[in-house]
Amino acid sequence: MLNHILFAHNEDFRQTHPNYEDFAIVSKRIIQLLKERKYADWQTIDIGESILQLDGNLLEMMENDLIKYEILASVFETKALSKISSKSQLSVESKLEIVETFENNLIFFPEYDVAITFSFNYSGGNTWPEYYFFSISAETALIFLQEINEKMRQLLMQSVTYLVDTEHGVQRRKYGEQAVVNREDVLLSEGIKQDIFRSIDEFFKEDGHFFKDYGLPYKRGILLYGSPGNGKTTLVKSITGSTKAPVVYWQITEFTGSHSVQEVFGIVTRLAPAILVIEDIDSMPEYTRSVFLNTLDGAQSREGLFIIGTTNYPQKIDPALINRAGRFDRAYEIPSPSENVRENYLRKLDIKHIFTDEQFADMAKRSKGLSMSQLNELYMSVALNWHYDGELAYEKRIEELIKQNKRSMKNEWEKDESSIGF
Repeated sequence: MLNHILFAHNEDFRQTHPNYEDFAIVSKRIIQLLKERKYADWQTIDIGESILQLDGNLLEMMENDLIKYEILASVFETKALSKISSKSQLSVESKLEIVETFENNLIFFPEYDVAITFSFNYSGGNTWPEYYFFSISAETALIFLQEINEKMRQLLMQSVTYLVDTEHGVQRRKYGEQAVVNREDVLLSEGIKQDIFRSIDEFFKEDGHFFKDYGLPYKRGILLYGSPGNGKTTLVKSITGSTKAPVVYWQITEFTGSHSVQEVFGIVTRLAPAILVIEDIDSMPEYTRSVFLNTLDGAQSREGLFIIGTTNYPQKIDPALINRAGRFDRAYEIPSPSENVRENYLRKLDIKHIFTDEQFADMAKRSKGLSMSQLNELYMSVALNWHYDGELAYEKRIEELIKQNKRSMKNEWEKDESSIGF
């Protein structure tokens, strides 16, 4: 049902309300053109902050031929009529191409009867850019938004998405497909592995039927903590790579604020059921923590989200984050690898079979305290020695890595005469 409009587009108010005419001229021209394309009662629709992510989502879908569109016109001839940039605003590629853009262009989506532009408004001597979203009804616009969200959810299930807080707001980036980490490649105690994978599998099975069947809130959060290099990231990759759900990594930066917290959760909630990974959660700025905690408490902002937080420094975590039910349900320590795990991992790395069984056992015993990433370094260093000199010399390299650990803990790097100064 159409509302009665007091100041309609078919009237000219230049004499009585000149500032209004300055404001209305853009939408007047656009609606006139839309009526020529398809005669209907076109109107401007306010879709709130959804437009900020819709812009990027639609460009990606247009780029992948997932949605039909027509560029009906450029708005101002004095503004740029074309854009040369990287493949899309979501890409990290540096190759320049001619790309589609909503900036100063009116783009029409014929399947949905909606149109969008990001153009300037000139009114009262002021100039500012804004989005214009047009449709033939609010109901039509709602259907469009719902279907686009679902299409984006299906598209994002094919890759990992990164949300990065920048000085210009939250921006979405894609870094291509990650190397798949199989669950059997995660070297943790079977009890922890079973607990974590069982909870993640049940969460996404039949859209959380288990939670609904037992009357449980459909949300979950786990916190992974432990020293750097012991496999937290590997565990997360094995979870995200083996789960059929959109995966979003949120990169906290110095620009993270209350607005970005709300925007990130708004984006991910629209993709739910989904996984939100927050690595190095202890780096959350102090002034943002109260908003973050309140958001975690909100039932609507968490519905359908499995949140995974990681930290190398659990002592820096706000106790309120894990001491209150409903924020992070479980905290799991990812410990330094045991002697048995160290031996098994080194055996797995040794695809050239340069070590004997006795040497594997000896290396595992000597390498107490080394992280998984340091075991990688140990194998690479020894393999290089073997490749060029025919010698293993693993004992010396293990001693160096253990000494490196002690220095890093005591912050004694400046005493190392062989270190490189900065």
